[in-house]
Amino acid sequence: MPLPKLSRPRRTRPRTPRPHTPRPRTPQPLTSRLRVPRLRVPKPRALRLKRPPRRPGEARPWRFRLTQRRRRHLVQAVMLGCVLALVPSTWTHAVADSRIRTVAEVPARDVAMVFGAGLRSGRPTPYLAHRLDAAAELYHAGKVKVVLVTGDNSREEYDEPDAMRTYLVGRGVPDDRIVSDYAGFDTWDSCVRAKKIFGVDRAVLVTQGFHVRRAVALCGAAGVESYGVGVAERRDATWYYGGIREVFASAKAAAEAALRPDPLFLGPAETGVTEALAAGGGAR
Repeated sequence: MPLPKLSRPRRTRPRTPRPHTPRPRTPQPLTSRLRVPRLRVPKPRALRLKRPPRRPGEARPWRFRLTQRRRRHLVQAVMLGCVLALVPSTWTHAVADSRIRTVAEVPARDVAMVFGAGLRSGRPTPYLAHRLDAAAELYHAGKVKVVLVTGDNSREEYDEPDAMRTYLVGRGVPDDRIVSDYAGFDTWDSCVRAKKIFGVDRAVLVTQGFHVRRAVALCGAAGVESYGVGVAERRDATWYYGGIREVFASAKAAAEAALRPDPLFLGPAETGVTEALAAGGGAR
């Protein structure tokens, strides 16, 4: 029979007490030692109107909940709307970018067409005056023979074409080389009337840079082969407003080019451009 193993007693070392060093206390201000009791004001409960219990068979009222799926669909719809809004602007740039020139580079044509841009105290606004300055420069450079000014004369006290004529005469353009279109209420109307009323087949369009591409695209859709001269402007509030406006106006222009509506006022054919060309030495 094996003998049981005897365990050895463990030797324990006596613990030496560590010296206790008290930490220095930083004096605290008196305000931090004072405890101010907090007053708990009960929050007023919102007035809740209890709904009457639903009757048996009554449908549960519909509630719109913006779930994650609906949120995703909403974001997709916004993105699709932005893309669709930029498609017409892309169309105008694709159609007209290759037909934008400067005053010195534009090929010679019979007619320069200047679009109205508003009056101020009966005189052309600065933007319209810059368009007319470019048209006068085209005439003096021998690039065009006739200037067709198209604008709004829907009211007796508001006459854009006559104000444009007076300005051009003051810049040295002969009065018999200027033809007025009194029913150019917008760009599409001006282009269609230039083709159907005045018999213009080719022209140089003079307007601001943010508008010239839409004008070239619409005149091309109306049957007028045109080049555009974009007048440079300083980037002020009007310039930015015109650029933003073109995004929405391009959608209208795409619809007009596709549907080809009649202008607001068409009227009978006029021979003003033909007579001015004959007086100026014929057509190019």
